[in-house]
Amino acid sequence: MPHNLQVNGRLIELEIGDISRQAVHAIVNAANSRLAGGGGVDGAIHRAGGPAIMAETRERYPDGCETGSAVISGPRKLPAKYVIHAVGPFWSGGDRGEAQLLAAAYRSALTLADQNDCRSIALPALSTGAYRYPLDRAAAIASLTTVAFLNELGAGRPLALVRFILFSDEALNAFRNALADVQETLRDR
Repeated sequence: MPHNLQVNGRLIELEIGDISRQAVHAIVNAANSRLAGGGGVDGAIHRAGGPAIMAETRERYPDGCETGSAVISGPRKLPAKYVIHAVGPFWSGGDRGEAQLLAAAYRSALTLADQNDCRSIALPALSTGAYRYPLDRAAAIASLTTVAFLNELGAGRPLALVRFILFSDEALNAFRNALADVQETLRDR
């Protein structure tokens, strides 16, 4: 099964790792709506990037960020050029618009990367940690949303690499299966 997929001349990659160490134009933080810092990906990014990231988001976004949206800040001590703070939904059983909100969070993050002329972006498995979104469902939404975004992206846009940085073999396998399903769907068209 693939660890990567070519879409519209662009590459989607999957790997296990620490998103705060990614040398890409933008890393995506799994933020909460208050942009207040937390555990998991959010905690790792704030620890590695330093307190200036939180100071910037407090100043620029005093009302926080709505679920399904994203905002951007500088990276401070991180190797990326930007940090995009995306807010995914809490899993509440699947009948409260969670799928649409998760897709919107990914689309918002990708849109901000495009608007800021990023050539590469690293994304986590949004909402799958403390927010308890089922991993297989989240991977399918992330894969479908990313492929659709890349297919819609104009030829002159610089975004060439979307890398999902995952936290475990289980997450890697879920995303690998989801990308394989998307690839099969694209072949059947």
